[in-house]
Amino acid sequence: MPWSNQGGGPWGSGPKGPWGSGSPPSGSSPPDLEDLLRRGQDKLRNVLPGGGLGGTGLLIVGLIAVALWLFSGFFQVAPDELGLVMRFGKFNRKVDPGLGYHWPYPIESVEIPKVTRVTPIQIGVRFVEDARRGTQTRDVPEESLMLTGDENIVDVDFTVFWVVKAGTDGASDFRFNMQNPEGTVKAVAESAMREVIGRSELEPILTGGRQRIESEVHDLVQKTLDQYKAGVTVTQVQLLKVEAPAQVIDAFRDVQAAQADQERAQNEARTYAGRVVPEARGRAAQIVQAAEAYREQTVAEATGQTARFNKIYEEYKKAPGVTRERLYLETMERLFGGTDKIILDSSGQGGSGVVPYLPLPELRSRPQAQTPQSPTGGGNR
Repeated sequence: MPWSNQGGGPWGSGPKGPWGSGSPPSGSSPPDLEDLLRRGQDKLRNVLPGGGLGGTGLLIVGLIAVALWLFSGFFQVAPDELGLVMRFGKFNRKVDPGLGYHWPYPIESVEIPKVTRVTPIQIGVRFVEDARRGTQTRDVPEESLMLTGDENIVDVDFTVFWVVKAGTDGASDFRFNMQNPEGTVKAVAESAMREVIGRSELEPILTGGRQRIESEVHDLVQKTLDQYKAGVTVTQVQLLKVEAPAQVIDAFRDVQAAQADQERAQNEARTYAGRVVPEARGRAAQIVQAAEAYREQTVAEATGQTARFNKIYEEYKKAPGVTRERLYLETMERLFGGTDKIILDSSGQGGSGVVPYLPLPELRSRPQAQTPQSPTGGGNR
């Protein structure tokens, strides 16, 4: 279907074709290329000052192109970033935060990584932002389920905080030695956690071994990343959740409750033993001391009586009659010293045989027992 019969074809009515005004050349031959170039030059001549391109126009166009090319070398480095300038693909220098400049591409290029921002990576759990419910957590079992050294399964969720290592070497290593920094740190941290959990038993993991696990994982991750020359510093490893899998959590809770009861009973027994044993030892020491005191007293009394007997015997050998009389009087004195006495004389005449007895000791002690009273008056008697 020849377009010449349509009054201009698909480009509208009139004698215009796809190349502007005028009709296409006669026949089926294509348009003349020289004619197209000439028309383009005519339009460019109308735009440029002076009405023609010439040497001056080319110089102006070249200067504008060079100015734009040179201006493309300016770049901005934020406070938490560091500029790494590469010359022909090789690291050349660093640029501190602020406005910087490098030779435009392809001579130099710049990479601007963030070097002071602490980046967290969650392993075993994901935090999902919900506009209505807030932050929601989603478990990732393929990352969190791990095998312990005593062949038990434990569910571990943890977070690794990392930052680009300070200094030019750290920033360059981070940018040029790792293709996927977050993926690398995540893989290394998960591998280190599985290694530490694999050589630990279940009970310390669930009870008091959290701090030890965090320290060992932190050291192992940092050592591995340093071997990779990743330019990354791990600031902290934080355990979020350490518990048995959901399928056996009830059984593990029963075991933990039984262990808690066992520890409580042991503590109560230790407390009772700590209270009873000292009391028993105190009573035993008291009894031993009382027995020793009684022994010393008995031995001393026996020794004294023996010495007294020997003394009396020596005197008895010298004067038996006097000694017997003295012993008799001392014995009577000891027997009747604290009793009421009535003396009878069977040989008395004209009486009942009662001998008048003057109780001198009672008369002596009676005035001493009475309390003396002071006179009430102040005058002389």
